[in-house]
Amino acid sequence: MADFDTIYEERDDDDDPGEVDTLTVSVPDPIIIRGAGNVTIFGLSNKFDTEFPVRLSAKVAPEEFKSTMSRFNSVLRKNLPINVKWLFCGCICCCCTLGCSLWPVVCLNKRTRHSLEKVLDWENSHLYQKLGLHWRLKKQRCESSSMMEYVLVLEFIPKVPIFRPD
Repeated sequence: MADFDTIYEERDDDDDPGEVDTLTVSVPDPIIIRGAGNVTIFGLSNKFDTEFPVRLSAKVAPEEFKSTMSRFNSVLRKNLPINVKWLFCGCICCCCTLGCSLWPVVCLNKRTRHSLEKVLDWENSHLYQKLGLHWRLKKQRCESSSMMEYVLVLEFIPKVPIFRPD
């Protein structure tokens, strides 16, 4: 009966820093798709491979992936020949204009990247975010040299653990 009036300090086990959270969500590494074309202007290849990655099986239909890549490649096929012509003209006149003749190519390349990002945003919002995936265009260093190139990155969106208490 003597312990009836005694107040004990309650210890909270959740504040233990040594405890590891067992509900962490593991996300697979992103899928990187490199340019497969034979012409590269300012890091942007003229074509990307349409071969279906094995890691996407049971996540996306091969037809959907192929249609996404064909939309992406059609934007490249439409814009890059114009960029090549302007680059050629800019290189010819570069000495006379002190490099200012290359500005149209830089602006056209930026416009092409913006068009590609719009295509990827449309694809993400209409299909891939519902499947837990996210496309983006990323600039990264080439494996063989110190130059930079644009690659397509397909990231896996982590699923929110709905059974985890607040």
